[in-house]
Amino acid sequence: MTPNVIILAAGKGSRMKSNIPKVLHPVAGEPMLHRVIKTAAQLAPKEMHLVLGHGIDQIEASLSALDGPLNTVLQAEQLGTGHAVKIALAHVPDDGISLVLYGDVPLITHGTLAECVAAAQLGHLSIVTAEFSDPAQLGRIARNDAGYIEAIIEYKDASDDERAITEINSGILAAPTHLLRNWLNRIEPNNTQGEYYLTDIVGLAVADGVAVHGIVVADENEVMGVNDRAQLAEAERLFQGQQTASLMAAGVSFADPARVDIRGSLSCGIDCFIDINTVFIGDVSLGEGVTVGPGVVVEDSTIGGGVHIKAHTVIEGATIGEDCQLGPFARIRPGSNFAAGVKIGNFVETKKASLGKGAKASHLTYLGDATIGPEVNIGAGTVTCNYDGVDKHQTTIGKGAFIGTNSTLVAPLKIGDDAFVAAGSTVTSTVEPESLAVGRARQRTISKWLSPMRRRKPQE
Repeated sequence: MTPNVIILAAGKGSRMKSNIPKVLHPVAGEPMLHRVIKTAAQLAPKEMHLVLGHGIDQIEASLSALDGPLNTVLQAEQLGTGHAVKIALAHVPDDGISLVLYGDVPLITHGTLAECVAAAQLGHLSIVTAEFSDPAQLGRIARNDAGYIEAIIEYKDASDDERAITEINSGILAAPTHLLRNWLNRIEPNNTQGEYYLTDIVGLAVADGVAVHGIVVADENEVMGVNDRAQLAEAERLFQGQQTASLMAAGVSFADPARVDIRGSLSCGIDCFIDINTVFIGDVSLGEGVTVGPGVVVEDSTIGGGVHIKAHTVIEGATIGEDCQLGPFARIRPGSNFAAGVKIGNFVETKKASLGKGAKASHLTYLGDATIGPEVNIGAGTVTCNYDGVDKHQTTIGKGAFIGTNSTLVAPLKIGDDAFVAAGSTVTSTVEPESLAVGRARQRTISKWLSPMRRRKPQE
């Protein structure tokens, strides 16, 4: 039985001190709320309802980046978590299970949620809990002799013995929808805040003879709520640590796992080495034995086995074949496609450029909208002039061609197989195979010429 999911995200988040709603602050490059939604989506829920309040326009605008239908519910007046869930339940049928989540708990896992839902399917009220080494002022979980939860005790109301309890309430819960609705209709705002507390349903469930089942997470950090920027930074480090630990277990080495950021999905073959201050964005795949140097950024790219990416290289939307060498300080822009053994050196930029096997551009070059054959040598300072101010044009260079240093290739242009372009040439028309193109002015040497500076000096 798949659940209906309710995600609470109406709070102001004043401790974040931001014009951005708290739940839109990112962990690993993705808003916390989006992470919770994607985790919940793994349960294949019947419906997903977001309870919003502060910053609703910004949040709703962000949801366009997500797949699947999402129902947003406005909590115009902030009257507590119980009130928020009750508003959402107006859109949920009685049959089935309802799962309540929080938009600022980004590290919750699918496994924990699945276990929580499974317990609720037995007719229980199921609550996710955690053992905290330092529970501070969090609500304590009181269990009966049978191991079921009998109460959630707020810190301010707890005795010394109760404060010694280390199991705390995460707030995440699941229950049969008809029971949850009944309990919420019965709770009262009998507290100093005048709010409807969701935790009050525990006492009602116990009074009704419904077992309250506690799901204890293996790691307390999984239920960590983010309320300020310090906690946001902590969540970021925890998430990154999880990612690098998983990769190391799969055969990847890091110079320092604490100095790597994975902002998306990173898959690696065995024996990859990743140096410090590297960033991976979107969907990135590294083949076996890839070496990634310090300060490298890779976004939405596929990197073949044996590739060496040298320091401070940026790769975006590219496909890199096996055994290529890239950088240092190279920029590989979207649409770049390199065959095996390509060499791209320092301060070389490519965009929508296809390079054949063994082709190389070692220094200070721009290759845009270009198809370059195998074993081509591109000299330093070469530029493909692909833009005429209105349209982009293609440059095609045949296999084995040699492009001399400081050449300017004005597209549209075709250079044939094994052709040679002399250094310093501006080439504007077709170069036939096995031909030499020289596109530069004839040298003149003027003897006894004085530079302007020398002319200003009095003659001895």
